[in-house]
Amino acid sequence: MSPRTADSTEVAEVTVEMTGITVDFGPVRTLHGVDLDLRAGEIHALMGENGAGKSTLINVLAGVVVPTSGSIRLEGRPVRFSSAADAQAAGVAAVLQDVPLSQHLSIGENVMLGHEPYGRWGIHWNALHERAQQMLSELGLGALDTRRPLRELSPAVRQLVSIARAMATHPRVLLLDEPTSSLDAAEVEQLFAVLRRLRGQGVAMVFASHFLEQVLALSDRLTVLRAGAKVAEFPAHQVERSELIALMIGRDLQELRRIGSLRQEHRTYPEGEPFYSTRGLGQQDVLAPTDLDLHRGEVVGIAGLRGSGRTELARLLTGGERPDSGRTEVDGREVFFSSPAAALRHHIAMASEDRLSEGVIAGLSIRENITLALQSMRGWARPMSHAEREELVAAYIDELGITPTDPAILVEQLSGGNQQKVLLARWLATRPRLVVLDEPTKGIDIPSRVEIQSLIARLAASHVGVVLISSDLDELIRLSDRIVVMKDRVKIGEVSNGPGLSVDTIVEMIAAPDEEDDLPPLGEAPHG
Repeated sequence: MSPRTADSTEVAEVTVEMTGITVDFGPVRTLHGVDLDLRAGEIHALMGENGAGKSTLINVLAGVVVPTSGSIRLEGRPVRFSSAADAQAAGVAAVLQDVPLSQHLSIGENVMLGHEPYGRWGIHWNALHERAQQMLSELGLGALDTRRPLRELSPAVRQLVSIARAMATHPRVLLLDEPTSSLDAAEVEQLFAVLRRLRGQGVAMVFASHFLEQVLALSDRLTVLRAGAKVAEFPAHQVERSELIALMIGRDLQELRRIGSLRQEHRTYPEGEPFYSTRGLGQQDVLAPTDLDLHRGEVVGIAGLRGSGRTELARLLTGGERPDSGRTEVDGREVFFSSPAAALRHHIAMASEDRLSEGVIAGLSIRENITLALQSMRGWARPMSHAEREELVAAYIDELGITPTDPAILVEQLSGGNQQKVLLARWLATRPRLVVLDEPTKGIDIPSRVEIQSLIARLAASHVGVVLISSDLDELIRLSDRIVVMKDRVKIGEVSNGPGLSVDTIVEMIAAPDEEDDLPPLGEAPHG
């Protein structure tokens, strides 16, 4: 379903009017007199970088945060919410980032939590599951067994269950704060189908997200916040992407253009022998035998859908998995990486897509996370001196713009973008010759994305080899010298970057029907 036209949006009934909303946390003002109106049967997106005030504004309407000043009118009547229960009683439901479901309860118990039907002897369980089933069916989820434990569901289905719980009281307003942050493309579309169904039922919705393409695909109107202030509002179909990004980050796109220019100046066309090469590298049922050559100072992009073999290739290149076919050479000598530590001894490092479980170490400080790999390479018999450690950490905090700048702060207290910078600093401290980056800009705010793209350009300019995996094809084209295209766990092509290469070129390669004569079965090497 495409977004509504401007005319149909103008005549929609105004459900919520928020006027002059100001929020102070101690001496810090996080919202500065923000106005927002929500209309029935409309999805209103909130856009802005981390810290722009999106979550705070949602929490005000959800009754979680009491504003310092300002007013709220619901269907023309003034309201004041001092708690989430007040908002729910008035018909406002929220799916917030920090309100998890109860994993040990069933689907039905989660949907009806706080609204359980009671009989003479306590909770009427049959009625509870009947009502939960009815609610799920209304959202197109009638196939779910309400007695099934929630912990058995995928993140996407759990997210849909959380929306079903929010809809249990048939609210007029639904608030969604970053509901797609952990979902893949197919799961996002499943969620969007539910939201479009709710829109058709006349529910007014707020959708806060930093995923630009998702917002443009789903929403009817956009409000942009920056540093706690509202800077723009317009129909979603009337905004240019470049204009939207410029409004969010408070400057034009000169930095992205500068990155592209830097990569053009230093674009590498492979000459001579590669310093890293694989022939027939593969793993049964995981990745078909693959050939790949990598040169110093070259950025090689890896394009493909989820499940195409991108991450599997990265892990085989860096010792995260052990191949069962093929050979690998570094500087002309055959090597075998039995672990990431073995690859690191050759100054080859990988930053995983899952930075929380396979990247930064929760419970350790910024300082400890940055120095971990370098100290491991040196061995614990040669500890870094206090002065050496502090100088190194301070240098990377400054170079990568890590905030807060206090190296003693625990890494889990940082935003996603700053956690990613800490992870990159860890590997840069080892002075790598090759870094493999798996979705380094996924799920982070736009300024951090720009800074990390700039870092990749600088790495290539300083003669470091980079393998870049990214679902953002524009990013791959901006940064890469060559792009390897993967599909169904097979390398199906490789293209050099240049003026004729576009996103459409790569999409067409991925979308092209398989040719049995060209694509070998998994486990066999390509011919030629």
